[in-house]
Amino acid sequence: MSSDEDPISMPDWMQRLNEDRDSVIPLMPAPRRAEPEPAAAKEPVRSGILNIDKPAGQTSHDVVQAVRRAAGIRRVGHAGTLDPMATGVLVVCLGSATRVIEEIQALPKTYRARLRLGEATETYDREGEILERHDPSGLVRDQVEAALQAYRGVIAQVPPMYSALRHEGRRLYELAREGIEVEREAREVTVSRLELVAWEPPELELDMTVSKGTYVRSIAHDLGQDLGVGAHLVALERSAIGHFEVAEAERLPRVVEAFLEGWWPALMHPLDAALVRHSAMIVDADRETAMRLGQQFEAAAPDGRTTELVRVYDAEGLFVGLVSWDALHERWQPAKVFPRPG
Repeated sequence: MSSDEDPISMPDWMQRLNEDRDSVIPLMPAPRRAEPEPAAAKEPVRSGILNIDKPAGQTSHDVVQAVRRAAGIRRVGHAGTLDPMATGVLVVCLGSATRVIEEIQALPKTYRARLRLGEATETYDREGEILERHDPSGLVRDQVEAALQAYRGVIAQVPPMYSALRHEGRRLYELAREGIEVEREAREVTVSRLELVAWEPPELELDMTVSKGTYVRSIAHDLGQDLGVGAHLVALERSAIGHFEVAEAERLPRVVEAFLEGWWPALMHPLDAALVRHSAMIVDADRETAMRLGQQFEAAAPDGRTTELVRVYDAEGLFVGLVSWDALHERWQPAKVFPRPG
């Protein structure tokens, strides 16, 4: 590099970690992915996260299978099922990134749901047989707004029979198709935001942010029962899982094309993109070695803002893994360690 050229500057998040090495920095972002470019001559390991806009009419498993075939690897999984009729964010993990699926599943999810009042179905959505009909013309928006209040905050929700949960080793939807209904235990879920964004009777649209395990179909069905007219889901889009948003999601044909043509790294998010809710720290070579050997190491103790797990980066800014604080021994304990890329 000639003397009149500007040196390559490291990202702001990396500068902050280097300025206070071995200390924990709360909520540092993960590196952003690059713009589309052809893959290098030495193709990188096919590992990372894809944010895919799931098309209507396909199952989440269909999408995973399409990625498996295009990528040519078996180790592929998704972080949260969408029903076939639903569209929107389906986070698909490849290779080592499958080890952070649970972290992604724990992130809050945002949905835009369209409901039809006056008809209750067996599946709680438009795919099921209509079980009852009522005239919803007497309802006004204020009544719906009032009824929605019961679905905000921590609520007890009974999962639908048409779901993938198991009962005595069998999927509930398998039993439902045989006409068998079993008792389901109510589960606590959190609806942190629920807004009526469109009122077009007999249909309405809800925008909501919910916790893991929440069934939007059940909210639609239960709301209809509370209003005395029945209701079911006619359209559903998952607009976000954590910071993975539908506006930045890739269409499945483009993902397949990227793998076939060799520019797939441009669509891949690094696996630590799923961990941005955790604090971060950078360590020197000796501590990195200890961590990769599964050994505890000394570094600055966490403060009150530190999350339970902490992301660890090496001096080059490469993600090493996750650690937790062992208060008894006052050392950091490796929780998950990931291989160096390349």
